[in-house]
Amino acid sequence: MKTAIVTGGAQGIGRGIAQALLAQSWRVAVIDQDAEAVRDLTTEMPSSHLIVIRADVASEKDVEKAFQKIATWQEGSGEQDGIDLLVSNAGIANPSSGPIEQLDLKRWQSWQDSHVTGAFLMVRNAVSLLRLRKGAIVMMASTRALQSEPHTEAYAAAKGAICAMTHALAISLGPDIRVNAILPGWIETRPWAKAETRETVEHRDIDREQHPAGRVGEPCDIAATVLFLASDGAKFITGQQITVDGGMTRKMIYAH
Repeated sequence: MKTAIVTGGAQGIGRGIAQALLAQSWRVAVIDQDAEAVRDLTTEMPSSHLIVIRADVASEKDVEKAFQKIATWQEGSGEQDGIDLLVSNAGIANPSSGPIEQLDLKRWQSWQDSHVTGAFLMVRNAVSLLRLRKGAIVMMASTRALQSEPHTEAYAAAKGAICAMTHALAISLGPDIRVNAILPGWIETRPWAKAETRETVEHRDIDREQHPAGRVGEPCDIAATVLFLASDGAKFITGQQITVDGGMTRKMIYAH
């Protein structure tokens, strides 16, 4: 049986990925720092194939403890050592950091730590386990690594770093471990939020029409890409940035 670790997996895109993996009979370890989201996921998705761990991926101690819990969970089920997939998805979701001249160093660093340092710590701890099964890593970047709205420098810099880390890791860890990045566009996550903030969303015509695919994305769109990148069908794909945005970043926009 295959085993995956998904960070930021208790809500949003990460929750959708965890659901998709479980539906395909994977064993899934979710790591998330939001206590309410962790509680909700544990309650709403009871499964012997799922372990949900509260931890901050930007904390070295938290990450080490999380991997210890995963090892104990695997031993308890008689599972062989190793993992097949790491999805590094955690990070501050809000892209807006405000005007650069008003952005203090602590807030800037919070974006870098949650996305980049968190990815580094997770990968560093996962590499030996992934090598045992010749597994794969999927890094969650963003189309904001390629284009921007105003006042999003901290988020864009973090996601750009994720893209650069992806191709560097692919070279360093190949051929045993494949590493790819997914660049989501507009993915509607509110129905996949923790219970307290969950809501049903109806998009406007203009929201749908600005996507060549005709709709706003959902976590299942990203999850499907993760499943492909983890499959044997993607054995010749590594070091790549795969944009999943309904074609939005390919659409030229002129002021009228």
